[in-house]
Amino acid sequence: MAKLVFALNQSLDGYVDHTAFAPDPLLFRHFIEDISSLAGCLYGRRMYEVMRYWDEEHPEWDEERREYAIAWRKQPKWVVSRTLTSVGPNATLISDDLETAVRGLKDRLDGEIEVAGPELAQGMTELGLVDEYRLYIHPYVVGHGKPFFAGPRPPLRLVASDRFGADVIRLTYVPA
Repeated sequence: MAKLVFALNQSLDGYVDHTAFAPDPLLFRHFIEDISSLAGCLYGRRMYEVMRYWDEEHPEWDEERREYAIAWRKQPKWVVSRTLTSVGPNATLISDDLETAVRGLKDRLDGEIEVAGPELAQGMTELGLVDEYRLYIHPYVVGHGKPFFAGPRPPLRLVASDRFGADVIRLTYVPA
């Protein structure tokens, strides 16, 4: 049975904003290894559109970015959207009965499925489907944006903390 994990970078004040800060080389290496190890990724429409960046080659990329792109492209992706009519390579559109679809993925796959996007993660939380939350906390205060937690969540219990480089801490929580 697969585990559904919500993992994102966030600022000290709790916002996710991929334009406000970027992972250092050590953390980026971790993300390459992480994406390579997943059973797949579950995206909301907006986060999927951001991540589609990795579907195209970019001449300015270094070797690590190429490696991440290759790993990301290989991963099965499920995209939750009522507005999209199609999705890119190695992706499946989920447009209705989200709970049944995600429970089915968890039942038939092994490993971890990463859910990306605070609003989708909130929906998964409300359905009791998120098994683990991983907050990658960066030393930035952005003061605005989309919060990591899009709404109320169940009580959480800290199960791990890990340091990446000099500045980033990952806190791992499970529902209490």
